[in-house]
Amino acid sequence: MVFWEGYVSDETMGTFAPIVVYWLYAGFYQMLPPLDDYRLHTRKEEYEKNLVPLSAVVKGVLLQQLVQATVAQALFLLTSTADASGVTTQPSIPVQIVQIIIAMFVMDTWQYFVHRYMHQNKFLYRHVHSQHHRLVVPYAIGALYNHPLEGLLLDTLGGAISFLVSGMTARTAVIFFCFAVIKTVDDHCGLWLPGNIFHLFFQNNTAYHDIHHQLPGTKFNYSQPFFSIWDRLLGTHMPYKLVKRPEGGFEARLKKD
Repeated sequence: MVFWEGYVSDETMGTFAPIVVYWLYAGFYQMLPPLDDYRLHTRKEEYEKNLVPLSAVVKGVLLQQLVQATVAQALFLLTSTADASGVTTQPSIPVQIVQIIIAMFVMDTWQYFVHRYMHQNKFLYRHVHSQHHRLVVPYAIGALYNHPLEGLLLDTLGGAISFLVSGMTARTAVIFFCFAVIKTVDDHCGLWLPGNIFHLFFQNNTAYHDIHHQLPGTKFNYSQPFFSIWDRLLGTHMPYKLVKRPEGGFEARLKKD
C-alpha cells in the first residue's frame, strides 16, 4: 500500500508527481544562497554566458511538461491492466527493482543515441538542440529546457519506451520517473556539494554534464541521466578534473592527455 492509495490513482500520480517533484527540487536549488565555494561557475559567468532569461526557461519547461503529461495519461490508459474493480496487481518488490534498473538502461541508451545524433546532425543541432545549449552555464530549473521537438523525442518518447520495455506498472513508474527527474535536475544544478549522494554513486553527475555544456566538450559526455556506459564504449567519454578556484568554488577542466 502507498500513501496516495484511496486519494488519487496510480496513473494520476505517475502523470503529475514527476512535475511536482521537478519544481520542488529545482526550486530548492534556486532558493539556496549563492554558495560560491561549491559552484562550478561563478554567478557572473551565469549571467554573462547564458543566452536566455529565466522567464523563457520556465515557459519552455512548462510546455515540455504539458506534452509529457498528455502522453503519460494516454500511455497509462492504453497499458492499464486493472481488473473490473479497477485494481492492478502489483509485482513483488524485487521484480519492481529489476524493472526500474531495466528502465534506467533503456532510457540511457535511447537518450545517448538521440542526444549524440542531435549534435552530429548540423540541421538538428542548429534548429533544435542548440536551444538547450543556450544555457552555457546550467542551473537546476533549466534541466528540461529544450526545443519542443527535442523534449518530445528525447525525454517524453524516451520515458515512454523505458516504461513499455521494462513492463512496469503505473505505481512503479511513479518511483522511476520521480527519480529520473531528480537525477536530471541534480546533473544541471551547477553545484558540487559535499556529501551529494548522486556524486558518490554515479560517475555521470553534475561535473560530468558540465563538461558537455562547455564549448570544447560538446562532442563528449552525451550520456544522460544515469550512467556513462555508452560514452565509454563508443569513445565519447571525456575525463575531467575538479580544480579549486582561488576566488572560491570549483572548475571542471577537460583532461585530454
